[in-house]
Amino acid sequence: MKVFGLAGYSGSGKTTLIEKLIPRFTARGLKVSLIKHTHHDFDVDQPGKDSWRHRQAGASEVLLTCDRRWVLMHELRSAPEPSLQEQLEILSPCDLVLVEGFKQTPISKLEVHRPAHGRPPLWPENPSIVAVATDARIDCPLPVLDLNDPDAIARFILDYLDRPC
Repeated sequence: MKVFGLAGYSGSGKTTLIEKLIPRFTARGLKVSLIKHTHHDFDVDQPGKDSWRHRQAGASEVLLTCDRRWVLMHELRSAPEPSLQEQLEILSPCDLVLVEGFKQTPISKLEVHRPAHGRPPLWPENPSIVAVATDARIDCPLPVLDLNDPDAIARFILDYLDRPC
């Protein structure tokens, strides 16, 4: 599996960009998966539902399945958060894994940067960033891509991943 990340501050447009990139990759016949890291507590389950009640009762894992999808919920129960590598090992085989977040994890990534938000760029302090997608002109030694051109960004990512190591 090839792995490529997208990083940037909250509100920069990472999720929106990924939403535009995935159909471009799947149209090329690629099977794409996504790992999204969040700093917020979250729950995909609904309070009161059977699976929620089972987790609340102490189950470490609950697998919910139907004829269209399945989801495995795993409670860490004070265990450390799994590393990106451990999470990649859980995924089913695919062609491309997009990773949203994990700013400091050493994987090649695209920074999504909007200078109008007033936040500093990540690339000067992060050697894993290989390009920047932005909606403004910036002075940067890395490739700078138009944030509003997902076709060009998709081509860049695929070309980058096809380069010899």
